[in-house]
Amino acid sequence: MIRRPPRSTQSRSSAASDVYKRQIGYWLTSQSIVQVKECDQSLCAIIEVIFVDDGTAQESILDNNNKDKSLRKRSLVGINLISDFVYKEGSIKLSGGKIYDPGRGRTFKANIYLLQNGNLKVEGCLLRMCGHEEWKPVNVMFNDDGTRTATLKEII
Repeated sequence: MIRRPPRSTQSRSSAASDVYKRQIGYWLTSQSIVQVKECDQSLCAIIEVIFVDDGTAQESILDNNNKDKSLRKRSLVGINLISDFVYKEGSIKLSGGKIYDPGRGRTFKANIYLLQNGNLKVEGCLLRMCGHEEWKPVNVMFNDDGTRTATLKEII
């Protein structure tokens, strides 16, 4: 379920508001599909699907690299990758947040940009060195049998 922006965001300029709203939805990453939505007045990105080899249950992929040993037995499906992002009036990027990298088991300072091609540039930084990945928007359809189908969105 996708919630409306909190009341405090209702007064945004329409262009800035559009940038914020277009970040809400499903996104194809290099290894998964995540749902970006609002969680407690901030954005979150919940892993919905992990791409695995045939015969491997995606729920069996665990957070093995987490620095917190007590979290290493949890499935990556359902975890939040981003936190602490709050919209700032007039900004075309979200900053001041954090991103969790399950491959490294670490959390980094992060920025999120909505690019002109409709993709999200998600950037994680350590000190002054930053790396990024582009997430592509996808439509997710829920089928009658409970399965889901994802297709890349066409950006006009």
